[in-house]
Amino acid sequence: MPFKIAPCERMLFVGSCFADNIGKKFAMEKFRAVVNPYGVMYNPASILHTVKRFLEEACQELPKTVFFTLGTNHVYVLKETGEIVDNCGKRPQRLFEERLLSVGECKDYIEEAVKLLEKASMDVRVVLTVSPIRYAKYGFHESALSKATLLLAAEQVEKELNNVTYFPAYEIVNDELRDYRFYQPDMLHPSQQTVDFIWQKIVDACLSNEAKDFLKEWKPIKEALAHKPFQPDSVEYRNFLQATKERLQRLREKYPNMPE
Repeated sequence: MPFKIAPCERMLFVGSCFADNIGKKFAMEKFRAVVNPYGVMYNPASILHTVKRFLEEACQELPKTVFFTLGTNHVYVLKETGEIVDNCGKRPQRLFEERLLSVGECKDYIEEAVKLLEKASMDVRVVLTVSPIRYAKYGFHESALSKATLLLAAEQVEKELNNVTYFPAYEIVNDELRDYRFYQPDMLHPSQQTVDFIWQKIVDACLSNEAKDFLKEWKPIKEALAHKPFQPDSVEYRNFLQATKERLQRLREKYPNMPE
């Protein structure tokens, strides 16, 4: 990766369910991560809509690193206005028509989102990923064509913009984890084991040495805080809890940007 993510860095995750999974892993590890603030977004146009709204409403320090996870090039257009909608809001299907974004359209939406972020914060870095989740409702062939469109668009954006890099989550799941035991029972969504595997790949490729050190220090404290005692009122557990709180306080002093 051309850059490294620092401990407790401000981050934004926008995209499919896979963005939710990875973003929540970052949040659990005490990165200041905002994950799909307006809901899951599957296509590049909806990702752009989220970025616009986020920048309009942001009342805090802007993110340093942004992950976009592209899910599909299928969009729904409100017939009355021609507007691409992020969800149909339980309105009648007859009000909408489904269409496919071309490679060029996907590229343009992604680039516009990146440039808006760059305008707000010159040193922002964007990581593009394509969700490994297949869309059975389209049929697996159509799903593969949709992913191919997104992959081609992501490649073009990466080549043209210096602050954009591509992380191969789609390829890792489909080329390294080819066994269905790495999927949930629906055989479409990645299992927790797969999410953890991708997370470790991201740690290895994207995190700074300082961030990796932070994770090592945070891990035993996180595990201690999650511990469920048999005797919560015992002196031993109260002493254990106090010692854990003291370790946590020392960690916060060492990393003052660490969120609650």
